[in-house]
Amino acid sequence: MKPKIQIIILTAVLFFWSCSPKEIIPPLSERVAPGSKLFSKADQMFQVNAYKKALELYKEYISRFPDSPLAPDAMMKTGTIHTLLGNNDKALNTYASLIDKFPDTSFAIDAKINILAVSYNRGNYQKIIDEADNLFKYDLSRTQILKIYTMLGNSYLAEGSPADAVYFYIAALKNSNGLEKTDIIVKFKDAVTQLTSAEILSLLKSCKEKLPKGYLMYQLGLNRVDEEKYDQAEEALSKFVKKFPEHENSQQAKELLEEIKQRSLYNRYTVGCLLPLSGPYKIFGNRALKGIELAMNQFSSQNIHPEVKILVKDTESDQDKSLKAVKDLSKEHVAAIIGPIISARSAALEAQRNRIPIITLTQKDHITEIGDYVFRNFLTPKTQASIIVSYITKRLGLKRFAILYPNEKYGTTFMNRFWDEVLDSGGKIVGIESYNPAHTDFASPIKKLVGLYYEIPKDLRNGEVQTKNRGPGAPEPIVDFDALFIPDAPAKAGLIIPQLAYYNVENIYLLGTNLWHSDKLIKMARQFIQGAVITEGFFAESRSKRVKDFVTLFSKTFGEKPGFIEAISYDTAMILFYIVSDPDVRFKSTLKNRLINSDYRGVTGATSFDENGDARKKPYLLRIQGDKFIEIEY
Repeated sequence: MKPKIQIIILTAVLFFWSCSPKEIIPPLSERVAPGSKLFSKADQMFQVNAYKKALELYKEYISRFPDSPLAPDAMMKTGTIHTLLGNNDKALNTYASLIDKFPDTSFAIDAKINILAVSYNRGNYQKIIDEADNLFKYDLSRTQILKIYTMLGNSYLAEGSPADAVYFYIAALKNSNGLEKTDIIVKFKDAVTQLTSAEILSLLKSCKEKLPKGYLMYQLGLNRVDEEKYDQAEEALSKFVKKFPEHENSQQAKELLEEIKQRSLYNRYTVGCLLPLSGPYKIFGNRALKGIELAMNQFSSQNIHPEVKILVKDTESDQDKSLKAVKDLSKEHVAAIIGPIISARSAALEAQRNRIPIITLTQKDHITEIGDYVFRNFLTPKTQASIIVSYITKRLGLKRFAILYPNEKYGTTFMNRFWDEVLDSGGKIVGIESYNPAHTDFASPIKKLVGLYYEIPKDLRNGEVQTKNRGPGAPEPIVDFDALFIPDAPAKAGLIIPQLAYYNVENIYLLGTNLWHSDKLIKMARQFIQGAVITEGFFAESRSKRVKDFVTLFSKTFGEKPGFIEAISYDTAMILFYIVSDPDVRFKSTLKNRLINSDYRGVTGATSFDENGDARKKPYLLRIQGDKFIEIEY
């Protein structure tokens, strides 16, 4: 027999044994009723679990004495034995016959209850939920009420509704005595462990009984610990210990409270920084440090107490050094970490393991999937593709796109992201071509994109044929797209764009990534780049007062204009400084949750974090006009 079947049958046996009528000692007139000796013998067999022999004797009694005062009792026990032996159909027939023949007896009500119990044994829990309420129209005994409430609790629990199960177990407890109460508490405790915090809070509002209330309060504390909401866990468990000092779970609650206290013992006002201050990426690390230091000075000037500190570690542009730096910061008990830049995976894994909120500054895919303590505040390919496609499709009403991209990681990443966003927006990709990033002549991919490329058979090729000829009679390009996306650096985009004009690929929107935000591109492409639209994470020439003030202060402090890295590091630091300085943020889990719910208005735009830890940002959109980049309001 399979374990699952054994459990079901054992449950049924226990349930029906508890539901079987108590032994009734009939009045004197009934003790000498016809067949009383036969009935007594059957009862003896029933009491010692000799069910098959008892069944034979009960059947004989019912057959010989169908109208005896003990007949309904015999029929009830016959139905019970059939159920215990797994003969559910025979049990149902027996109960139905009892109800039909003796409708006004208490046995008839017991039979109706046991009919629902057979449904429970068969797994038809919804039938019990739907029909049990009909039984309350009868004048029920305490025991019958107890059976119904218990059965409803069991059914709701089996149906995956622990809150309803707990409600009916509490009702059953009110109608129970002694061992009955002990059995129900076991089921009640099982159901309570499956409740959500919201369900427990709802039940506590209506629960007045001391016994169930204690278990509910304790479970609420456990739930809050699992949710890493330690402030609320501390509150719930403290109330529980105070109200129920003698409860069986009181000691465990006290131990949990001590663990929670230990979690609050960290340097709440210290933020760690992982930056490549040496190695191949040191230029980015030092730029980021300037942004963080400026944020530190600005925040400190507001006289917010206690004072926030930063602890900087040089990752040396190395994954292993980043990992070691996180371990060191963990020993320093920092509240949170900013960085690393570029290579962040090993650091993010270690921060997650130590439950330290970390805001990475990287485009690396899947970094926030490491865990719920890992965040990212950076301009990602998805964000750039999403915002530029949204602008072209929704603001300009254009739907047809083409992509010309370098066949390397940066190009393929942006190509795929852009393609996905176009499809999601209801647009179409009508042309797509790649090119070798090492080349400087892009005639072939351009001609393929607009239908000007024709493969000439080898035997007909003439070395003197000028395939680039654009003289009279040359075919016209098929430009069936409204916008062309070219995800490449200015040096390459500056070569491609004039060649597009050479092949009459005109009157379209040229779209680029933040790499296009370069004066070099305008100088190379000149008039051919006019009207191009690009994304950017930070725009120092923005009309925003917040940005103007930041640029002025940064330039005054460091003697140079800030770029994206400086700005995004500044905003990231400010976000954390404001959160850690809040006296209500006593736990790192609370800090993490505050990050998810943050809405910071910074120099890189409005920043919040989604449920995956990625920054929700509204990047800048810029248009090339003359020799300048102009901010697009959208």
